[in-house]
Amino acid sequence: MIIPVRCFTCGKPIAGLWDKFRERTGRGEEPGKVLDDLKVDRYCCRALLLTHKDVVDKIAKYRA
Repeated sequence: MIIPVRCFTCGKPIAGLWDKFRERTGRGEEPGKVLDDLKVDRYCCRALLLTHKDVVDKIAKYRA
């Protein structure tokens, strides 16, 4: 839904990297290279950013 502020496994702050990651991969850059440039070295943080899916807009339609 919303990118977590910190990695669930190691606790590294990653929320600030999400916008840069999404912008650069949206322009067609390779995700692995972008993560390397952003200094995301741990596999737990990389997996969190690579597998995140923004679904807030879809869920917001179903407010109670």
